[in-house]
Amino acid sequence: MDSEVDKPSHLSVILDLSPTQWYLSAKATNPYPLTIGSFLSQLLAFLNAHIGTKNENTLAVFGAFPGKSVMLYTSTEALVDEPPPLDANSYPPFRMMDTTVTRQILRELDTIEPGDERPCALVGALTKALCYINRITLPSTSSTNVAEGSTHPPDPRILILSVSPDLSSSYIPIMNAIFSAQKLKVTIDVCKVYGADTVFLQQAAHLTNGSYIYLERRDALLQYLIMSFLPPPLVRRVLAVPRQDKIDFRAACFCHKNIVDVGFVCSVCLSIFCQPVPVCSTCRTKFPIKALQRLKSACPSPAPAPPRPLANLNNAVPRTTEATHHSTPGLR
Repeated sequence: MDSEVDKPSHLSVILDLSPTQWYLSAKATNPYPLTIGSFLSQLLAFLNAHIGTKNENTLAVFGAFPGKSVMLYTSTEALVDEPPPLDANSYPPFRMMDTTVTRQILRELDTIEPGDERPCALVGALTKALCYINRITLPSTSSTNVAEGSTHPPDPRILILSVSPDLSSSYIPIMNAIFSAQKLKVTIDVCKVYGADTVFLQQAAHLTNGSYIYLERRDALLQYLIMSFLPPPLVRRVLAVPRQDKIDFRAACFCHKNIVDVGFVCSVCLSIFCQPVPVCSTCRTKFPIKALQRLKSACPSPAPAPPRPLANLNNAVPRTTEATHHSTPGLR
């Protein structure tokens, strides 16, 4: 157990940097408004705490921007040509990380055109994080592997800081990433900073034994990060780390990309459909007609409309179709 606790920890952080969502998060009408500047200052303090916990700990930061994902920082490689000048009042690794992350984010935000409403490439950032973890955890003599002098590969985990809602079309890529994380034994933690709960990220945290936390007090972001996500998974076994009590296991159908409560699963490729289909669009399997009829009869019927009150037809005043949807028939 002591050798497991002494293992170095690798943390890959994925930042959801949607300009639209951060604009909504910073509005003064919110109970606890949080600007992207305040978010970054608290995040950098958390990342410095991770680096300072153990000398062999490694860190990688990925940014999910509209339509693309970018690696912002890694402790094993230099991503900037000009390192920041030395400061006697700051620890050099902290200053290097703070300056690199801030510069890279500002550079990428400046390249976003006004009115760009493309969804953030959260799945792309998650895939890049898994590829990077796979590279550093494989036994190798390269300089990008574990820190020099370390005999154990790092214990990897991923932390996703999300502000965007679920994107139903990304259900299949996210599930593939979750299965890859399970195979690599990577823990995925999720911190929902703004917006409604995300169904897919809840499932990602649950299936990889991670923690999903929805921020109720966004002004205490740093406290949430340090108390819940700073300890590595091995240390969490002896800590009371908060977890999500209720998890939404709904899936998105493969035909319309909608989140469904009741779905129909192909017995060959496990594709999910919102309605019975004669041929699976994924594996082209043809289903028996009798099975389709039985499934269609088992589909839940829509709720009946409430009965409308009867009017006196002799004295009723003719109404247009549009008006009858908004008011009851009037009587003279």
